Amino acid sequence: MGKGGGCVPSKKRPPPVTTNIAPVNVGSPQTEHQTSQDQTLDDDDVVPIATLKNLKILVIFYSMYGHVETLARRIKKGVETVQGVEGVLYRVPETLSEGVLAQMRAPPKDDEIVEMLSVDEMESADGFLFGFPTRYGCMAAQMKAFFDMTGGLWREQKLAGKPAGFFVSTGTQGGGQETTASLCYSLCRLVLIPSARFSWTAITQLAHHGMLFVPVGYTFGAGMFKMDSIRGGTPYGAGVFAGDGTREPTETELALAEHQGKYMAGVVMKLARV
Repeated sequence: MGKGGGCVPSKKRPPPVTTNIAPVNVGSPQTEHQTSQDQTLDDDDVVPIATLKNLKILVIFYSMYGHVETLARRIKKGVETVQGVEGVLYRVPETLSEGVLAQMRAPPKDDEIVEMLSVDEMESADGFLFGFPTRYGCMAAQMKAFFDMTGGLWREQKLAGKPAGFFVSTGTQGGGQETTASLCYSLCRLVLIPSARFSWTAITQLAHHGMLFVPVGYTFGAGMFKMDSIRGGTPYGAGVFAGDGTREPTETELALAEHQGKYMAGVVMKLARV
C-alpha cells in the first residue's frame, strides 16, 4: 500500500467505479423529510426550520499568498446555499513580521476579513471549517499558534461534540494534501536520534477538544474521479495546488470547496435536528 493508497481492493473483484456518480446531498433542508402524497410523517419526526436558530459555521483560515483564502470564500458560499446556516470568515493572526513577509513577497491581507484575536466566539458556533497551507507536510505555524490559543476552551471542553473539517493548500502534488489534514509529523531533532519528538497536527487538535471530524469523503461525486487535469482536494477536504505561488485554483478545486461548505452545513443542520 503506497502513500495515500488507502485500502486496496482484491484484483479478482475490481470495484465498479463510475464517473457518473452524483454528488451526495447531505442535510439540505430542501430535501430533508420529503414525502409523497400517500406518505406522512409524525410531527415528532420533523423539526420545522422556522423553529431552529440561525446556525453558524466559522470558516477560520490562514493564507499567505491567497490560495487558502480563495477556497475559504468559496466554502462560505457553499455553506450559505443551505437555508438557515450562516458562514462567517475569520483570519488567524499573522506571526511573521512585515519585513519577513515582504521578503517572501506575500501580498497584503484583505482588511474586510476580521482577524480572530479571541477564541471566545468559537463557543457559540455550531461548526467549523479550518483552512491552512502546508509546511513540510504539516499545518503552517500560524494555524498551530491559533489552536494553541484554545487552551481555555479545551480545559472546559466547550467545543466537545461540535463538527469540524479541514481544507488545505500545498505547493506540489506530493506536498501533503492528505497528511496536512490527517496525521502528519515533523522531526524536532536529527532523524538518527531515537528520542526525536513528533508533532502531530490537525485531526489531533479536534480529538483533544472532543470535536467531530467531518471529512468530505467522495461525496463530490464524479469530480473526485477525474484524472484529466491536476486537481487538489482529497476525501479529507478541499485543497489547491499553489505551485510557486502563482498558480490559481481551478474551477474544479473551487467547486469541491463550495461542495464541502454545503456538505458541512448539511451535517450541522442534521445535528441541530437531533
